[in-house]
Amino acid sequence: MANPDGEAQLCIPEAVLLGHAMVQRVADSLGIRAFFIKGPASVIQGLRLPRTSGDVDVFVHPSDLEAMIEGLRKRGWRERPVDPDSRTFPKHSVTVDHPEWPCCIDVHFRFPGMERHPADCFQAMWANTEDLELAGLDVRVPSKELGLLILALHALRSPHLPACRQELQHMAGLTERESMAAALLDVSASTGSLAAMRPFLEPLVTQTMTVDWPTASVEWRNRLLAKEPGSARLIAIAQAPLKEKPLMLFRGVFPVPEVHLSRDIYADMSLLGRCRSHRARWARFLLAVPKIVRDLGQFRKIGR
Repeated sequence: MANPDGEAQLCIPEAVLLGHAMVQRVADSLGIRAFFIKGPASVIQGLRLPRTSGDVDVFVHPSDLEAMIEGLRKRGWRERPVDPDSRTFPKHSVTVDHPEWPCCIDVHFRFPGMERHPADCFQAMWANTEDLELAGLDVRVPSKELGLLILALHALRSPHLPACRQELQHMAGLTERESMAAALLDVSASTGSLAAMRPFLEPLVTQTMTVDWPTASVEWRNRLLAKEPGSARLIAIAQAPLKEKPLMLFRGVFPVPEVHLSRDIYADMSLLGRCRSHRARWARFLLAVPKIVRDLGQFRKIGR
């Protein structure tokens, strides 16, 4: 694609493929172990139906996160603003973008649903990776079993969405056809994902396999319960210590600028612009009230 000034511009599919190669080179230059999740590799491996990826997802050891981000900063990539409320939205990745690239890069250091310590979890995942050629370069990607685990956990966050249900059905069929249930069970156990994976795995596990299904963490249960951002905040406030509740409630009503910028990096943060952003946020909350009420009803039913 060319822009009006005659300069070549990348389209998103090209940028995603080249982004994998670029991130792999950054990781190699810094001696960082990195592997790529989801994206075009999962389509090539047959784990996903054909689709266009909009960003690059790379996984690194937690201790290498800052070095990886710094390596990308030196190449013009910048961190996107995020909501600082880590109680409501536990952090699992850092997103960076670049003014000359049409895609973002998500640098993961943990994955929701995997309950082992992030450093131990990475070690277990790294042992289940392999090489795949993308954009003329060998990059590290998950094995099919680990790839299935990651994609299934991602879809299980929102099983009420038709696209996620379709993905889960596709992966369940693939797991049965290729007899991967036992291997998937093993990698789920090694990453502490059995509780989160139970709805997917239980129908696939044969009667000869005995599984001691653990209880899901509060973080994972909250993710499943809160189908709206407003639900997530109210549930987090309900679970927070009493002394933290007033500030959390205030920040929920009047958030810091990073919250608005996380939705739109170009949002107007002047006084008038922030007032408009607040008003739009309150309007979204009011429109979502029926869904929030349902989420909170489930929360009360299940218990805190």
